[in-house]
Amino acid sequence: MRTVVVVPTYNEVGNLPRLAELLLGLEPQIDVLCVDDGSPDGTGDIADGIVAEHERFHVIHRTGKRGYSVSSKEGMEWSLSRSYDIVATMDADLSHDPEALPLLIAAVENGADLAIGSRYTPGGEILVDWSPFRRAVSQAGSAYARLMVGVKTKDCTSGFRCYSAAKLSLVRISEIRSEGYSFLIEMLAALRGLDATIVEVPIKYVDRRHGSSKISKSIIFEALLRTSEVGIARLRSGARPRP
Repeated sequence: MRTVVVVPTYNEVGNLPRLAELLLGLEPQIDVLCVDDGSPDGTGDIADGIVAEHERFHVIHRTGKRGYSVSSKEGMEWSLSRSYDIVATMDADLSHDPEALPLLIAAVENGADLAIGSRYTPGGEILVDWSPFRRAVSQAGSAYARLMVGVKTKDCTSGFRCYSAAKLSLVRISEIRSEGYSFLIEMLAALRGLDATIVEVPIKYVDRRHGSSKISKSIIFEALLRTSEVGIARLRSGARPRP
């Protein structure tokens, strides 16, 4: 099955070359799409250099409004328009191990509509020296999203995912309102509404190699707001939690 990995980037000049090397070295071969959000550190120029050397590496240079959501949506729409069978997403900071990607791809090939690289399912680990507050925010965010979306998924906020393109094409991606990482929760809710088969694959989550985290208080607040809206909409519709 033809697979493309969508990698949104913003100021990842220290991470992108190694990530591209690891992804392009996987077997079976996959394509990679870097969606650069106008990085002032030259990430886009690095991506252009990789494109010149590897026909399976592609780049979109975004202008205008920045954000994880708009970059992800543009990358997904690009991928669907080119008839890939599987559309994967992952962070550019090397916190997601590319060697785990074939396991997620295999899960979709075996019938899943969405495979999530999960830190919280049995076998998953967080190998990061997070503060107690940061760890609590992550765990509480997933727990709250699980309740509001109405799923059993342990890790609702992981961006390491593989989507079946057939099911992803049914999602009204352009209508998702989130600007930040709550995009992931809205996508989960949309797929739940389409009776998608969602599975989790345990991963080891490590700290970013270079650069700084994009998580901010405004992103956390938006996630809380959007997740609450998802829950209210589900309750109004009378939908029940699913296994």
